[in-house]
Amino acid sequence: MSTFEQITAFGAAPRKAWTVRVVNALSGYYRSWKNRREFLRLGEMSDAELSDIGLVRSDLHLGVGLPFGSDPTVHLSTIARQRLRLAEESARRVC
Repeated sequence: MSTFEQITAFGAAPRKAWTVRVVNALSGYYRSWKNRREFLRLGEMSDAELSDIGLVRSDLHLGVGLPFGSDPTVHLSTIARQRLRLAEESARRVC
């Protein structure tokens, strides 16, 4: 391997890593923006529709207060899963 090939091979790695970091940051920002937009659509649903997916209107107020970088849909899905688990456990105790 010549000196030129070594310099080219080593010089390409930092640029590629920098590009990957920029692309990841932009895609993360876009994903956060898109999830926030979808989260706002939940506010347009009726209480019955929210109940169908395991949420209540007060759960949406928790998501509004989250900082922009965090995904409110992740928090809401965690709440819905916990509520479902508690309902299943209480149903098993009754039987």
